[in-house]
Order: sequence, then structure tokens, then C-alpha cells
Amino acid sequence: MKIFLKNLLEKTFTSITELRAHPFDLESIVIERTRQQSHGDFSCNIAMVLAKQLGTNPRQLAEKIIAVIPKSDLVEKIELAGPGFINFFLAPAAYHQVVQNIIEQGDNYGFSKIGKGKKILLEYVSANPTGPLHVGHGRGAAYGATLATLLETVGYQVSREYYVNDAGRQMDILATSIWLRYLDLCGEKFAFPANGYQGDYIWDVAATLHRENNDAYQHGVTAVFQNVPADEPAGGDKEKHIDGLIANAKKLLGENIYRQVLDTGLDAILGDIRKDLQEFGVVYDEWFRERTLVDSGALKHGIERLKNTGHTFEKAGALWFRSTDFGDEKDRVLIRENGAPTYFASDIAYHVNKLERGYDQLIDIWGADHHGYVPRVKAVLAALGEAAEKLDVALVQFAVLYQNGKKMQMSTRSGEFVTLRELRQEVGNDAARFFYVMRKSEQHMDFDLDLAKSQSNDNPVYYIQYAHARICSVFRQLKEKRLSFDIKQNDLDFNFLNEGHERDLMVTLSKYPELIENAALSHDPHHVGHYLRDLANDFHTYYNAHTFITDDAKIRDARLALISTVRQVIKNGLTILGVSVPESM
Repeated sequence: MKIFLKNLLEKTFTSITELRAHPFDLESIVIERTRQQSHGDFSCNIAMVLAKQLGTNPRQLAEKIIAVIPKSDLVEKIELAGPGFINFFLAPAAYHQVVQNIIEQGDNYGFSKIGKGKKILLEYVSANPTGPLHVGHGRGAAYGATLATLLETVGYQVSREYYVNDAGRQMDILATSIWLRYLDLCGEKFAFPANGYQGDYIWDVAATLHRENNDAYQHGVTAVFQNVPADEPAGGDKEKHIDGLIANAKKLLGENIYRQVLDTGLDAILGDIRKDLQEFGVVYDEWFRERTLVDSGALKHGIERLKNTGHTFEKAGALWFRSTDFGDEKDRVLIRENGAPTYFASDIAYHVNKLERGYDQLIDIWGADHHGYVPRVKAVLAALGEAAEKLDVALVQFAVLYQNGKKMQMSTRSGEFVTLRELRQEVGNDAARFFYVMRKSEQHMDFDLDLAKSQSNDNPVYYIQYAHARICSVFRQLKEKRLSFDIKQNDLDFNFLNEGHERDLMVTLSKYPELIENAALSHDPHHVGHYLRDLANDFHTYYNAHTFITDDAKIRDARLALISTVRQVIKNGLTILGVSVPESM
């Protein structure tokens, strides 16, 4: 509708002398929906924008523009308001056209081509494969999957990627934790390290290792704990304690067996993560492994590219990136004095790899606790001569789960956490997917388990799905009454849609395409959920106030067509959110 009005305004430019002679920026013209029905349906600031450029009175210019705007069956009247706003009052035919558009476009209603020809690499979740996904990870999964679908809906070509952190210290802690549990199964007795991974899933992996290898990897406690600093409970340092155990595990097992222990755990946990995400409706095009950065030479290549920019330096035997040149709070180490790359070096190599794959935009979805990484990664892009806006980092606050008003704990190390799988089993995929994207991603979120399970109007996903099911029930009643209705064939007369509730529904339906575009471009899928709740509310109000299956066939068909389009838009929106559309509840 906005495009139609903008085109209508453009046709006036050749009719006004001062506009013909003066170039201006069409992008500065804003057409927006009015907040009050008494002000019409849309308001435009064109006269005030152009009057400033032309040095004329905006109200007088607005009067000239209104006088030459072409007549249209879709516009009932145009008024001058305030300091020079032009208000458009749409005719009923404009909203009748919306209903017809939905009928014709069906599943494609809301699709656009604004992103056509542009490629986006969207990386999300990327949780360390050191344990099952918990409810905090679920929010990033739901947000990322929904954003990917939104972007595709407006024409972008989206590649979905999971970055597997299968290298580095956390993986060493995982491997050592598994081996220690394996030793326990071999009969060795000792205090498990405070900084090891302690969940039941570690026992499961250790049991698999023991079942397949018996006691072949067993070593005595004395050798395992030789020269290992005391643990924290004994007045020592838990970090130095686990590092000592890691060093001994590598020495006693040797490189090949140590890697086997690690890969046994990695494959089991990563397989569990993959299965969990697939069941949650989250599927990836690529699972990119951190190890490949080293094996393929990409890590070395990324560091060399950065060194060639002249923004690196050596200090105390380490290689540094002078990120303060680009607004970071301090310079960052790339290669430690012992020759080992930092996590930051891997991040650089990974993003260089992404850039060299030819994407127009990179979107990273990170947990909010990684906010400090944003300026340093953007600094790398700037050093490489890439536009800062080519990378967009969306921060996602972990969801906090509440049950019976009490906060539930989540800690991967201790093993005391609620898994995403447990949440899905408790409330279902639909409620989980919807609740996770109800709020802006960077906002704190309390996930109310009891509300998500409730079958009441207070539960937004239930309320929306119930609207869809209610519409389906109307058509079942129609069939039971042996009345026919074919939305493609019936001679529909939308002039019978003249009730206030019907107009409200048509206005809400007309907002859907622009809402989808705005939600996609701003990376804010929560707008879709709020819109669907408003649409469901408009429908339930209409349902409670009017009869659809009336004796008058013309009225009946018009109303059935209208609620059919409501059903279609609910389906389109819930599909974007990854939520099912039940026909009965």
C-alpha cells in the first residue's frame, strides 16, 4: 500500500513547476500509517521535506500537491493536516484488494524481493560441544532459525552455519574429564577435579569408551596425578589442577589415543546436539569445524593477511594485533610466546574464511556474554579494508527458566542444568520456538514454563493457534451443513464486508507484508509474534460478534473469504516462526 501511494505521489511531480525544476531525494519521503483513524490511513511528509529544499511554505506546497494527485478508486479522500502533512483515507476497495491479494498469493503472501541477488552467511548457536544444549542455547537456536527464514522470505539467499569449536582448552578439559570417568570405571579411585565436566553425559561417553576398549587405556592414580597442583577444595588452584591433569593425560595416552578419547566424546556430544537441533526444526547447511582452520592452512593464511596490513607487532615473543587503532580498548594477542594461537586468532581466520567465500553480509549470533568480542572482530575487518557494516553481530541473552515461580539452575560444568530436549518434552516445540522469539534478542528473558504449558488466552502461541483451528472448524461446520464454498471459484463481493470488525481485520491483514520486510531488515523476528497475536485478537473479536455461516450466500461467502485469508496469514507467520498450524485443538 505504501508503494502504491508513493507511486501516486511521483505522478504529481511533473505537474508542479517548482518540483519539475528541482531534484530531490525520494528516499527522504516518509509514508507511514496514522495512529488515529480520524487522521486517515496513511500520512506523508513530502510537502515539508520539499518545502525546506525549495524555500516555500509547506502547507501551500501540500495544497498544490493534493490538487494534482491523480484520482484513484483506492483512495476515498486526501486531506491537508498540521504544518503540511498529507493524509490519505483509503477507500474500502483498497482493503478488498488486500483480501484478493492474499487469496491469489496464498503461501507467498508477504514474500518480497528486496534481498534478491544478495548472499548472507548466518552463523548461530555454535555452542561448544562439551555437553548437551541447555535452555539458554535454545533461544539462540530459535532466533537464528527464524531470522534465516525471515531473510529468505524477503529474497536473500541465506546459508546457515554452525561453528564447531573442536579445538582448544575446553576440548582438552572434555577429553580429560571423559578419561577420568573411564578410569573410575576401571576401578581407580580419586577425587574428580572441580573444574572438570561432571554431567551424566560424561559417564555415558566414558562407558562407551570402556565398553569398546576395556582397560586398555588404564593408568594408575599415582601417574595420573603426578606433579599436578592441588585442586581448589584442597586450598589449591582449580585451573592449574585441571591443566596438570590435561598434560598428564596427553603424556600417558600419547597423541593418537588421546585424540581417540577426545573424538569419542566430541562425536557423541556433537551428534546429540545435531539431533536435538533437527528435532527443534533447526537445520544447517554447514557444520564448520575449527580444526579445519589449522589443517587447511586457513589459520596461517588469516594471520598473514592481517600481518600484511601493518597492524600487527611483536612483543615479548608474542604476536599482537594493534586493535586500539580501530577503537578497541586494548591490543590483542594473536600468537602466544609458546607459538600457540589464541581463540582470537581462530576467530580472525574463521571470519577471513567467511569473507573469502563471497558473501555480501555476515551475521553472527552470539551469547550476550561475548559482547566484548564485537569491537575486536570489527577491528579486524576494518584493518583488512572491509566495510564495518558487512558484519552484523546480534547478541542474544540466555533465557532464564522459571517453574512454579522459582529459577532453575544452568551450569554445563556441574551438570546441573535443564537441557533444551527436556524443555521441548515439557512444553513442546511450538511453545518453545514461539516463547524464545517473543522479545528482542538482546533483552533479558524469563521463560515461564507454566505459562508455556497452559491452554489459555494468556498463552500467546495457544491463542494464535486457536484462531487458526477455530477458522478450520467453521469450514468443517460448512461441510456438515452441506454448503459449498470455493474461494477460487465463487463470485465474491467484498462490498458486503462493511462491519467495523471486518475493516479492522482487513487493516491488520494489509500490514503483514511491510511488517515482514521491517522485521527481516531490522533482524527482529519478535515483531512477527506480536503481529500474529494482534491478528488473532481481531479474529476472536470478530468471531464472537458475528455469524459467518449466514442464510445470505453473498454475505456468507464474503465472510468466509475474509476468515480464510486470516487463516492463510496466520499460517504464513507461524511457518516463519517454526510453529505448527493445527486444524483442531
